[in-house]
Amino acid sequence: MNVDTSPVERAQRRFFGALDALEAAVRRHKENERSKEALEAELRTLGEDRSRLAQELDRSQARAVKLEAVVGDVSGRLDTAIGTIRGLLEQGAGRSRSGNTEPAG
Repeated sequence: MNVDTSPVERAQRRFFGALDALEAAVRRHKENERSKEALEAELRTLGEDRSRLAQELDRSQARAVKLEAVVGDVSGRLDTAIGTIRGLLEQGAGRSRSGNTEPAG
């Protein structure tokens, strides 16, 4: 009886082949778990980044609203100041034409 072809030898080869396949499957499973954990960590990081960015956006939008109000207020004040200066210049020009250089009062 040839040792290489004995039923025990064939069974042993099949057993070791199955054991190798099992070890390879366990390695792949561990690699997949590590990949899964890495992806979960990345997903958590992305979620935290999204939350932080949303808060920054909210603060920026609130600041923009305040700045728009300030711009409107400053614009109104500038319009008033320009109107006052024009009025004074027109009064001064009118007095110069009439020969009256005395301030009105």
